[in-house]
Amino acid sequence: MRLLATGVLSATLILAGCAAPTGVITSSGSQVETRQMQTREYDTLDKRNTLRSVVSTLQDLGFVIDKADYDLATITATKVQNYEIRMTVTVRERDGKRLAVRANARFNSQTIDDPNAYQDFFISLDKAMFLTLHEVD
Repeated sequence: MRLLATGVLSATLILAGCAAPTGVITSSGSQVETRQMQTREYDTLDKRNTLRSVVSTLQDLGFVIDKADYDLATITATKVQNYEIRMTVTVRERDGKRLAVRANARFNSQTIDDPNAYQDFFISLDKAMFLTLHEVD
């Protein structure tokens, strides 16, 4: 049953244009490996514009924003299409010269550990950050 659910989730995510967990969706690697695939750093200290880019990226990927707290620099969103994926994105200052963006995606109560899911999110976020940096609407 779980294998069937994973297969249905994978196919649905691919068709929906969001990265699909292709393997087991529970966390099997080390916490360090998981954090590395969930985090990307940007050479900016503009937290507000970074958060705006995160919101627009999530919306472009079909997520509905549940909560956006600019003071805590945290955004939570849900995507529902025959399944439910919840993603929480946190933005933190790093080394006083850049921002670290960390995305945590969950299917039901299990962390999605497929690197492609995060890679697709960050590819879209990279584009949004570039457009924001160059003030392109």
